[in-house]
Amino acid sequence: MLRALALFRKVALPVLSAGLLTAAGVAQAQQDDTLRVGMSGRYFPFTFVEQDTLKGFEVDVMEAVADEMGTEVVFETANFSGLFGMLESGRIDTIANQITITEERQAKYAFTEPYVYDGAQVVVKEGNTSISGVEDLAGKSVAVNLGSNFEALLRELPYADEIDIQTYESNIEQDTALGRVDAFVMDRVSASQVIKEKPLPLQLAGETFSKIRNALPFRDTEQGRQLRDEVDKALSTLRDNGTLAEISERWFGNDITQP
Repeated sequence: MLRALALFRKVALPVLSAGLLTAAGVAQAQQDDTLRVGMSGRYFPFTFVEQDTLKGFEVDVMEAVADEMGTEVVFETANFSGLFGMLESGRIDTIANQITITEERQAKYAFTEPYVYDGAQVVVKEGNTSISGVEDLAGKSVAVNLGSNFEALLRELPYADEIDIQTYESNIEQDTALGRVDAFVMDRVSASQVIKEKPLPLQLAGETFSKIRNALPFRDTEQGRQLRDEVDKALSTLRDNGTLAEISERWFGNDITQP
């Protein structure tokens, strides 16, 4: 049984614009026994490209899900801001890119049960003493990934109109380290791994300020809900037999798959 198609795992993976699929991807999408998964390939350590290979926690989880379901998985990469459009148009079946469950998304998509539990985290340049947590972001420039839920979380703050929120497709870590913005916000797990693994002068600022639950979204149609249920069953089995915990330990050194 193939766990992932080699075409998408072992050769160069340029980030595709939303709506652009390779000819092989289109052909494979026609196979009913293929799980088509969208991800950005730009969100370390959940999904990223290293030495022309797509890697990350999400990649390993979706390969395990497909293996448990007895199917194949195809990964389609695109800018994060375009992934939901690809889902809605039927070009992919789901998105594995640390997708946060929100009320707005729940009203539009059929979600699996959560498989990641985390929190929103402020990150600043190393040595920055003016920001010790989310309460210090008023009057500051703060970067978030375009299309992520972190912009919405910042806009819920009572002093949101005093924050200069800047949306990025990528490189929020580099621009913060270079002082181009005062801080960025992402999940604590990813932020901790970025600081640990990348040679950037960054530090966490304070504690998390919002709980995050990540799950897989599907189209809210009869077919989409049926596929959601099949994936949910596979996730439940992987949780019960310890596979999800093992994958989490491999990437993060702890289990982020349990509440």
